[in-house]
Amino acid sequence: MIEDKKLLDIIKVTVREDIQSMTAYPVSKSANYIKLDAMESPYDLPEDILEHIITNLRKVKLNRYPNTDKSQLIRTIKNKFNIPDESDLLFGNGSDELIHLIIQSCCKPGDTVLSPSPSFVFFEMASQFNHAKFIKVNLTDDLQLDTSNMLKSIKQHSPKIIFLAMPNNPTGGLWNDNDVLSIINIAPGLVIIDEAYYAFNKKSWMNRLHELSNVLILRTVSKIGLAGIRFGYLAGHPKWINQINKIRPPYNINVLTESVILSILDNKHILDEHSNQILLNRIKLSESLKKLNNVKVYDSYGNFVLVKFDKSISATNVFNELKLSNILVKDLSDSHALLSNCLRLSIGTNSENDLLIKTISKIISKK
Repeated sequence: MIEDKKLLDIIKVTVREDIQSMTAYPVSKSANYIKLDAMESPYDLPEDILEHIITNLRKVKLNRYPNTDKSQLIRTIKNKFNIPDESDLLFGNGSDELIHLIIQSCCKPGDTVLSPSPSFVFFEMASQFNHAKFIKVNLTDDLQLDTSNMLKSIKQHSPKIIFLAMPNNPTGGLWNDNDVLSIINIAPGLVIIDEAYYAFNKKSWMNRLHELSNVLILRTVSKIGLAGIRFGYLAGHPKWINQINKIRPPYNINVLTESVILSILDNKHILDEHSNQILLNRIKLSESLKKLNNVKVYDSYGNFVLVKFDKSISATNVFNELKLSNILVKDLSDSHALLSNCLRLSIGTNSENDLLIKTISKIISKK
């Protein structure tokens, strides 16, 4: 058995110093909790669709590598998600892998990646993994896009890549079209529009891809009910996709994932119905939250709601007491100055949301 000190010494001189100083992407243990922390769909797939999936999985040859011909998958994704015919697609093990591949393919060590902040934390993590310099441009105090500072920062830093999450996670904001277009027009490199939550607002830049030479659109199926299969796609001009595809790991989409996604998309209407219900649930939850004292509710266009408590209430205490009641949400208090005393609440079923509201109301009434 290697001595602990010897092992630590080897790690210290071997692993990159910046990696040693990082913490891994945080994922909470969630068994036996009402999960309202990770923007998943709360709805299970119907039994008949599960049987359809299982029937097709029986045909999968687990002893063979995945087929490199993705033409059927490309046609299906384009058809089911209204992607322009002239665009090409790149698939990833979730959108996380695609973010990594985008940065890796474009950035040399020291090159700049830029994004509004706070936003999806993996934009920064993937930049650091790939030796890129990550520039954050703070949102305004009311969590809106600071377009003026964005444009100044773009001119100053000449980023290779700009990430724009729309709607933005964790704030839920959806940026103005003219502001986004001004960023696209001045960008010296690639602009990635992350539409992970587009299903909950029906607003997309997908139909404008043909007119925007420096834009790619990133999506995932995780938020619409398929978080477990880890599947994302990147859409854009074939010349962009061809370059990024060069560093895609071979067989990155496994045979089980491909079979499941094709089977489910035979019945995509059920995913759409669930997404529409989540949208309605969000509206109802937001209205209920706004009736609580000492709570600010931000407008959201995703499948979650951001709330900020006033100084008389500790968001972390609310988080902890919700956890004691077997309800898991996301405490953002220490993640960014603009998110001080904030919780992010994923949208659950009506009964889960009702329990959440009752529990929060009970907690804050004791303060």
